[in-house]
Amino acid sequence: TEEILGDERVTGLRFSDGSEIEADLLVMAVGIKPNFELAQKSGLHCERGIVVNDTMQTFDPRIYAVGECIQHRGITYGLVAPLFEQAKVAANHLAEFGIGRYEGTVTSTKLKVTGIELFSAGDFHGDKNTEELLFHDVAGGSYKKLVLQDNRIVGAVLYGDTIDGTWYFQLMKDQTDVADFRNTLLFGQAHLGDAGHGDETRVAAMPDNAEICGCNGVTKGDIVAAISEKKLFTLDDVRAHTKASASCGSCTGLVESLLAHTLGGDYSEAPSKKPLCGCTDHSHDEVRTAIREHELKTQEEIHHMLDWKTPDGCAACRMALNYYLLCEYPGYDDPESRFINERAHGNIQVDGSYSVVPRMFGGLCTPDELRAIADVADKYEVPEMKVTGGQRIDMFGVKKEDLPAMWKDLSEAGFVSGHAYGKAMRTCKTCVGKTWCRMGTQDSTGLGVKLEELTWGSWMPHKFKLAVSGCPRNCAEATIKDFGVVCVDSGYELHIGGNGGIKVRVTDFLTKVDTEEQVLEWCGAFCQLYREDAHYLERTAPWVERVGLQKIKDALEDEAQRKELHERFLVSQKPAQIDPWKAYAEGERKDHHFEPIKLKVS
Repeated sequence: TEEILGDERVTGLRFSDGSEIEADLLVMAVGIKPNFELAQKSGLHCERGIVVNDTMQTFDPRIYAVGECIQHRGITYGLVAPLFEQAKVAANHLAEFGIGRYEGTVTSTKLKVTGIELFSAGDFHGDKNTEELLFHDVAGGSYKKLVLQDNRIVGAVLYGDTIDGTWYFQLMKDQTDVADFRNTLLFGQAHLGDAGHGDETRVAAMPDNAEICGCNGVTKGDIVAAISEKKLFTLDDVRAHTKASASCGSCTGLVESLLAHTLGGDYSEAPSKKPLCGCTDHSHDEVRTAIREHELKTQEEIHHMLDWKTPDGCAACRMALNYYLLCEYPGYDDPESRFINERAHGNIQVDGSYSVVPRMFGGLCTPDELRAIADVADKYEVPEMKVTGGQRIDMFGVKKEDLPAMWKDLSEAGFVSGHAYGKAMRTCKTCVGKTWCRMGTQDSTGLGVKLEELTWGSWMPHKFKLAVSGCPRNCAEATIKDFGVVCVDSGYELHIGGNGGIKVRVTDFLTKVDTEEQVLEWCGAFCQLYREDAHYLERTAPWVERVGLQKIKDALEDEAQRKELHERFLVSQKPAQIDPWKAYAEGERKDHHFEPIKLKVS
């Protein structure tokens, strides 16, 4: 596929050979794609993957293959659990025991999206030879479907209440006859005669070979043995020694139940107060409170006041404390307590070179500015350039020693740093709005420029992205941004706490305002509230979930408090909006980091 056709809706697909087909709906499949190019070039038989037999041997019996790259009995697996079974069979034959066959894996998976509990396993579609047991609680948001064949579970789908997914999956793998408890099967393991005893009874009833962590192939027996033999008492201990609950986290509840069941009265849940790092017993909130109440102005003063365990701190707390001091005292900054990207004002790449991203306010750029970027790219022999998802141009492969000179040229052309490297305000994505689009309701691009001019340079607990969509069609994706504006005919809808990434979170609706000036005030106030309240490295999405949307609304809907927050944000922006590129270009800042190291080679 070369291109998806259509402007406001899909109309078709164009393929690389130039042919096209019409379409009203496009379905994009997301999953694994076996990488078998090397095997194919080596002469091994490949179809959807590297074809293997039941002993995991390829077309060449001297070569074994396991994992996502293989095809076994016409099936490829994109999950971790089958790999462990395949590896056991392959290892058995490599050790010349000559026994063990892989006959496929019944798989289960749990959707890893915040706020959505979904579990599926086996063949949940069924056919004319199967039966279905259904439970649907519309008000409670719960749905269960079990597919049975000869009184044995062959498939399951759970939505909302997924606590019994592991149990159903174990019954499926063991091919347990459920005839004796079929009438209560849909209500879960707790209804087998031990109702009311909770999760501890559920895990106690599981066999030792029951898989608890599908991501890492960890069984109940593995976890219980580790707890007993290694004297583990906390969830973090179990994660460190077994890897259970260390990946997606969906099995955390079961692991904690196993801890409680195994340790009995010796088990206590993880403390609600989490220390900032191993150097202190104080939480993020306690450290910030101490900075404010005792007017602590340096990291050394914080270490002394709060009895830091290590004299110079660690990589985690030095960056956090530097941010908290910077937030409390605008203009304060200790560059040595920053990550390398922020010290070098550029993103370090896999080969040790850097990327440079000039800021383009609201995604706008003039022909002269484009020419200036092209000239800079030619001058410094930039090997690759890319238009980013944030509507900017990224120049890759820049040598570290060339950065100051490159910044000087960009600064003279009118550019400032895009802060693509920092825990800072990144971009404000915009659509064209009513200036050009017939669907637009407001000047989204103009408002986006104003928002970016207000917020650029601001240091945040984590990266911070904005967007302005000119109508509810939301072309700028404002509802997955930290602060998003959706324009409507009657004003502007403000949204907060969204993000893309591994766990997508849609924004929460904050309020609706009438004017651009109100948008700017609410945005500045929200930014400052986030800066002052969130923990370092906490995105707005988990912050909103932790403190609660209502608390944020209460703070911002109070007009006096909102104006105070906005004013404090403006004060913090005065030193923050001193462009680091220009400062280096004009010689106001000098840094040995950019000087090449000269070595004598004998």
